[in-house]
Amino acid sequence: MKEPAKKAEPGKKNRWIFLALPVLVSVLLLLVPVPAGLEPYAWHFFAIFVGVIVGLIFEPLPGAVIGLTGVVIIALFSQWLLFSPAELADPKFKTAAQAFKWAVSGFGNSTVWLIFGAFMFAAGYDKTQFGRRLALILVKYLGRRSLTLGYAITFADLLLAPFTPSNTARSGGTIYPIIANLPPLYGSKPNDPSARKIGSYLMWVAITAACITSSMFLSALAPNLLALGIVNSVTGINISWGTWFIAFLPVGLLLLLTMPLLAYWFYPPEVKINDEVPRWATAELAKLGKMSRHEILLLVFVCCALAMWIFAASFIEPAMAALLVVVLMLWTGVLNWNDITSNKPAWNTFAWFATLVALADGLSRTGFIAWLGKEGAALMGGISPGAATIALLLAFYLLHYLFASTTAHTTALLPAMLTIGAAIPGINMQVFCLLMVTSLGVMGIITPYGTGPSPIYYGSGYLPTKDYWRLGTIFGAIFLIALLVIGYPWMMMMF
Repeated sequence: MKEPAKKAEPGKKNRWIFLALPVLVSVLLLLVPVPAGLEPYAWHFFAIFVGVIVGLIFEPLPGAVIGLTGVVIIALFSQWLLFSPAELADPKFKTAAQAFKWAVSGFGNSTVWLIFGAFMFAAGYDKTQFGRRLALILVKYLGRRSLTLGYAITFADLLLAPFTPSNTARSGGTIYPIIANLPPLYGSKPNDPSARKIGSYLMWVAITAACITSSMFLSALAPNLLALGIVNSVTGINISWGTWFIAFLPVGLLLLLTMPLLAYWFYPPEVKINDEVPRWATAELAKLGKMSRHEILLLVFVCCALAMWIFAASFIEPAMAALLVVVLMLWTGVLNWNDITSNKPAWNTFAWFATLVALADGLSRTGFIAWLGKEGAALMGGISPGAATIALLLAFYLLHYLFASTTAHTTALLPAMLTIGAAIPGINMQVFCLLMVTSLGVMGIITPYGTGPSPIYYGSGYLPTKDYWRLGTIFGAIFLIALLVIGYPWMMMMF
């Protein structure tokens, strides 16, 4: 008797659909007539670029593979996708060599190396357990009351954020493993009515803290560094670590100081006081023992890096400062070479962002960005610079509902927003750029998939779907209002 044919697994079906989607979108755009005023090769480049963004949104393959595929396709077919007829007509123009030079240009970008260096800092935090020690100290002294425990989690994230360029690594590697041990001490269990005793409150505070600190520091979120490269490529404006920090400082401080209290009001824990948590943290600290030599060295090194980023940017490139610290960590044994070569997230992000930087630069190179800015500015003709700034920020912020990756959001929308803004007469471009880039972290709060740590806390079992969406809307609105009402006037005054 013939066996019935096996049905395809739903997961495999979805994967094939997601694999086909980027190709289908690119092909459809390639078949669309070229818009008036745009060169055909620029439109064709844009078609491949959109396909890459669709791939990054659905991720049928790792992001680095999607980005590398897009770069390779454009380089192979550069005669139709990258270079102008004038360039191709020049006998001295070596098409193959120039295509390769463009394809690998992202790997020489200082922002990409800064990201890599910051990942090495995070590896040092993890290996020496210095990050865990910081979090446990805060829990030990602030963990008796639910509200102060919320502040302890917030301050722990704040201490780690400047040196951890991945909020996913920061949350998944240090913060979440610690706070996951706390709810059971209160009798609070996941996927259970008892979750509201304290577990739900702690998880919500943790994700909101991660989003705020991701906006507060240039080096606290990998897409921040990508955004820095895009801003420089599209507008020519350089944003230093210190400028970024000062621009968001009033908003960041206000949100960090009030957010645990706001969460306490909007999503109150049932248990207010518990003496077990400080005792547990004390026991865990005792297991760690005294600060090791490597922890002390790491603390000195990251403080030196921070000082160079803030005060010495005119003397040493920030990426070189990061690499200097990496070398010092290797020479002193804080890290070894195997820690560098085996750090898959760092190398994955390095390759991913290098390709995205090249692709974003290609949009500008082909003239697509200039055309888009001209068309966008025409649509917004007659609008005052202030109103245009607010309208574009609102659009940029709310469109994050469509993205499950801040990286994809940044790559897809930031160049367009910057170009449209630059074409509006009278707009303060430095302030406009700062508003756009500092919104990247806080916008991650609006959905359960909006930023890397979201699925970690959403999947903890303490945040039901309806609660997450409701709180995401409330806190997303609070963050946006704070950025517009406090951040915008502050930036206009400072810059």
